[in-house]
Amino acid sequence: MKPMRRERGGESLAPKSFFTDFFSDVDRFFENDLFRMPAQIGRQLMRNMPATNIRENERDFTIELAAPGMAKDDFNIDIAEGMLTISSQKEENTTQEEENYTRREYNYSSFSRSFRLPDAVNADDIKARYEEGVLKITVPKKEDTQTDNRKRINIE
Repeated sequence: MKPMRRERGGESLAPKSFFTDFFSDVDRFFENDLFRMPAQIGRQLMRNMPATNIRENERDFTIELAAPGMAKDDFNIDIAEGMLTISSQKEENTTQEEENYTRREYNYSSFSRSFRLPDAVNADDIKARYEEGVLKITVPKKEDTQTDNRKRINIE
């Protein structure tokens, strides 16, 4: 005899099998925030990271960093041991005082991006410019690396 299938409020009251319950419990277990936390943290960090484009031509490299709403004084650009690091720390505090309450808001944002510079660049002539929400850094190549310096090595 076939089990009777009844419905209550759009929900089936038909008997469920052990496997249906088991797999739905396993699905709920893996949907738990504990397992998604590393991915969520990574997405949050990437949300704070400005988008970057890097272009190369025969004379230089150009790094463009999208950072709307910032000022040129908000950025730090450093070179150390062949690494170009672009960073920013911005802190905003606002206080609104009314008759019955005081509201304080704190906003803190920061990021840091580092790029390994090739040996073929002239680090002394790097230039940076910020306009219309884009930080543009020009990293010129050394003069002697702009030509083709291939050399054939003979095998003895």
